[in-house]
Amino acid sequence: MNFAKKIVFGLSVLATAAIAYNPISTYHYLADPGAAADDEYFYIITDSDDPAAYNATGYNIKALYGFRSKDMQNWTDFGIIYDARQVSGIGDIWASGIAADPKTGKLYIVFPDGGGGGIGYIKADSIAGPWTNAVGGGKDKLVGGWGKGLIDCDGVAWCFDPGIFIDDDGTTYVTWGGGEGDSRPNTDNFDVVKLNAAKDAPVGTGSHVKVNGLSTRKMLEASYIHKHGNTYYFSYSTGWQQGAPTIDYAMGTSPMGPFTWKGTILGDPSINGRSINGNNNHHGIAEFKGHSYVVYHDRRIAKGHDGLEIIPADDGMPNPDPGYHRSVSVDEMFYNADGTIKQVTCTNDGPEQIENFDPYDWYPALTSSKQRGVRSRSLWAPGKVAGSLLLPLSTKESWIRVSGVDFGKGATGFTVEAASSADNNKIEIRKGSATGTLACTCTLKKTGSKTTFAETSCDVNGLSGIVEQLFLVFKGSQDSTMAIKGWGFEGSGKTPAEPQKPFKGTAAAIPGKIQMEDFDVPGTGRGEEYASYSDNDAENHGDSDYRKDDAPSVDLYKKSGDRVVVGYIQKGEWLEYTVNVAETGTYTMFAAVASDGGSSFQLSMDGKNITEEIAVPAAKKEEGAEQNFDDYAKVSATVNLTKGEHVLRFTATADWFDIDYVNFVAGENAIDDSPIGDETAIAMTAKYNVTQNVYNVYNLQGKLLGSVNMTGTSAKTALNAAGFNAGVYMLRGKNKSFMVNTVK
Repeated sequence: MNFAKKIVFGLSVLATAAIAYNPISTYHYLADPGAAADDEYFYIITDSDDPAAYNATGYNIKALYGFRSKDMQNWTDFGIIYDARQVSGIGDIWASGIAADPKTGKLYIVFPDGGGGGIGYIKADSIAGPWTNAVGGGKDKLVGGWGKGLIDCDGVAWCFDPGIFIDDDGTTYVTWGGGEGDSRPNTDNFDVVKLNAAKDAPVGTGSHVKVNGLSTRKMLEASYIHKHGNTYYFSYSTGWQQGAPTIDYAMGTSPMGPFTWKGTILGDPSINGRSINGNNNHHGIAEFKGHSYVVYHDRRIAKGHDGLEIIPADDGMPNPDPGYHRSVSVDEMFYNADGTIKQVTCTNDGPEQIENFDPYDWYPALTSSKQRGVRSRSLWAPGKVAGSLLLPLSTKESWIRVSGVDFGKGATGFTVEAASSADNNKIEIRKGSATGTLACTCTLKKTGSKTTFAETSCDVNGLSGIVEQLFLVFKGSQDSTMAIKGWGFEGSGKTPAEPQKPFKGTAAAIPGKIQMEDFDVPGTGRGEEYASYSDNDAENHGDSDYRKDDAPSVDLYKKSGDRVVVGYIQKGEWLEYTVNVAETGTYTMFAAVASDGGSSFQLSMDGKNITEEIAVPAAKKEEGAEQNFDDYAKVSATVNLTKGEHVLRFTATADWFDIDYVNFVAGENAIDDSPIGDETAIAMTAKYNVTQNVYNVYNLQGKLLGSVNMTGTSAKTALNAAGFNAGVYMLRGKNKSFMVNTVK
């Protein structure tokens, strides 16, 4: 969680040098993702902007790439899985759709032949293929005009951007279309058709997708169907009538429609007001292991977002045009109780890792949660299983990272299959960072060329239990003299999973006070069943060492005396507490909170809400002073609780506030027996520290930028005088922290 205050100013904020989890690949340019899932893997397919020159003014898209993950953090890149340049009768491959058949386990892809050459259709037993034509009747296209397909394009302006949806009973549906034509305006520009039981031909010729209630929300492209519960959702990219295109959706009771427009799933992708998109968008949605996810493209790499390495274009030129050099990211998507979709928040970190990574398997080399200073080469050929090689730029900062690795009782060895055309090429295995604790240095066997491979095995030390971040660091005297095909560890089993447990060993008593910093100790496993907290970023912005060992990313702050509070709280973050309710009945909940307004939270127990959203009032502000976030106020709610042990969850439903404790008192409208100002609670007596002159200045990611002297002046004036750009900053002194927005 993060310190006390939001951006209210809307100006740019300096980026940190941190390396985020999104996008899923940082070493080449990908776009137009589709998504699917089965019981084991989440799949993403993309097309590629890699062939585009740095100053491209149009698309040059030739191939589909395939990725999969078991845990939503570590992704295996299989490289090109289907290439128009090596398949007869296809000119280009643009935005495509993928689905997994729940009955047979097969995967199906529908793809457009460029900007309107019809819809192709292929199938495979795995994401790596080999992929074969799935169209019946001796045709190469499922949909296409002039006899190219089994059915025609039905007058849509753009016969492209197909989606494929397979229902729970195995029935398959395909959508396509886009644009605006004389006969099909952009309120009626998509078609849908059901396929036969053999999944190789349409049933009928298809029908228009009817979306009611569109108003000015025009449909442009990227048609997509998914299902949640018993409801069907039709989503698409809007046109430019409302500014940057959004991903909007409609709901219905049949995959054939009609649908009713409901709202926006994903706006123009941005973080902290900084756009990471800037043009069109495309998406895929799938449910996986109890979660829902949306994949989408943005321009993170080409924009150097959050310290990402800007990859040169295919022609070797640096700083390529972001418009035609896109990136693919993924974030979790949530539903409201009525089935409507909460608008997705784009993040740097991506989704929470939902299970531990098992190192005792053999992995394609490009299996990682993040990368730096590497490139890839695809190994695809028609009729063959796809694969890719990892190519380190080993004279530079070059590594891949794997997250949440469960080494159990301990790894004993590491094996890598690699080609090495130079002497003394090495892989270092490190914990924590690319320069962290060294567990192994593995010198590769020299094979004499980058196409001749050999296995090298090395002993490892110090790898046991769960290693949050594992780095494979590549070292060599020349770039591009290594080609890594695969790797894996040897050792003794996984760490047994353990559930979360009370912080002090005993469940917190209700009635009674719960200090918010005393949330449960997380378990040893991945996912919410083992987690006791969820934080929107991995960096700790707090100044307290409390809980630094078992919850290093939760932002805890020192206050007066030895007090500790949870701060820098952002929407969607949560904390859990094992509690023991003495008796079934009605209680009054009091919470000590601080904000400058606009914040809120909600409490739930065992997964069910026990309060509505509770607004956090604005803290008091002394005349002539900056906003004071040390003045706490009380909020309350009536709750009905059941006797026994439960898990209480505190969830932030809006950004930027602090919380000290919650107190449960028996009875409806009970009197607070721990008012603000007593010996165990923060008092509303903190004052603006006019005696302190020098304050450190941080950006909203917690990076120290410098300091200012506020002697005889305001913070805004001091920031401007010190040369800081217009923006929003956090100022922190010995006993005081507050936010300032400033304009030049």
